[in-house]
Amino acid sequence: MKENKNYILPLSILGLMFFSGGFAASVNGILIPILNQSLEVSSAGAYALIAAMFIPFVLFAYPAGQLGYKKTMAFSYAIYAVSFLIFVVSAKQESYLLFLAASFLGGIANTFLQAAINPYITILGPIESAAKRISIIGILNKLAWAISPMFIAAVLGSTLDIKVTQLDVPFYILSGLFLLLGLIALVSPLPEIKATGEDDSNEEESQEVAQYANSKTSILQFPHLVLGSIAIFFYVGVETIALGSIIDYAKTLGLAAAENYSWITPIAMSIGYISGVLLIPKYLSQNTAFKICAIVALIGTICVATLPAHLSIYSIGIMALGCSLMWPAIWPLAMKDLGKFTKTGSSLLTMGLFGGAILTLLFGWFKDLFGAQNAYWLCLPCFIYIAFYAFKGCKLR
Repeated sequence: MKENKNYILPLSILGLMFFSGGFAASVNGILIPILNQSLEVSSAGAYALIAAMFIPFVLFAYPAGQLGYKKTMAFSYAIYAVSFLIFVVSAKQESYLLFLAASFLGGIANTFLQAAINPYITILGPIESAAKRISIIGILNKLAWAISPMFIAAVLGSTLDIKVTQLDVPFYILSGLFLLLGLIALVSPLPEIKATGEDDSNEEESQEVAQYANSKTSILQFPHLVLGSIAIFFYVGVETIALGSIIDYAKTLGLAAAENYSWITPIAMSIGYISGVLLIPKYLSQNTAFKICAIVALIGTICVATLPAHLSIYSIGIMALGCSLMWPAIWPLAMKDLGKFTKTGSSLLTMGLFGGAILTLLFGWFKDLFGAQNAYWLCLPCFIYIAFYAFKGCKLR
């Protein structure tokens, strides 16, 4: 599409949505130690709460990607509001199964939200600077992971020894807030936009992309897209582990005020995002930034798994720093030159978020079997594949 430099308003609206999505997802990370203690659920069972949130990406990614962007955003917030009300019932009845159901419904909401926001911000301007735009609003998304424990603490007075029966008031508040966000999304001035080669533009670049895309009969004929969806699978899994496990890991280590450690990963990722905003694309291409981050993430993973426990928790920040510019880079690299397949390609990438279900379940299982610190070895092969995509896979067109 043509370059549109008036990004302030749409970025502000999308930033609010990215923040709310991160906030909603981070609630499950807070619930892990609560379910462990209050309902005596195993680590694998507690991490299944996060897994339940990611399962819908496989089931609902395609229909979510076919609707108009604004309607999809508004619809997602309505589902979020209902899911928080089910969390209220779960808390009152102390029902682990209802917690899973509420998390699953929240995952459906997240699927629709991600299917609308990510392609929108990617094609909002030039594809070469998409990582910069995603980095800008990604800062808000990751800071939400640290702010949600503070919200729970502010409502309940403390995050220590919380019982599930105390959670009804925070979830009532969240349900009302997300209904309001749905109305904001519906009346927002975000225009419907199309990617290069997706419309009938007579521009030379648009015609070239359309010709390339029209020569294909299936999204599976775009290797960089297919490999990118696998990269998203691994990326979302390891990022969710880094963001969602740190409070639980701090408690496992017996560290005081474990909730305060929730700031380590969002701050580290925000540093990466800010670097992306400042450096991409003027000083650093999004592909080069991607390669650097892949190497940093590999180093961070090895440090987490091998350093003394009281130091390894800070190394999760290194791993998170490596994660920071992966999402902003994978989306534009995987969606480049899709033309008329843009929305379907976005659906395939959204399906990749299912990695958050599989890998968090495996992480909880590994924690039960091998201990909390050794469980982080699971992230190493994931980052190795992501490094392959950064150096080679994204170039296979």
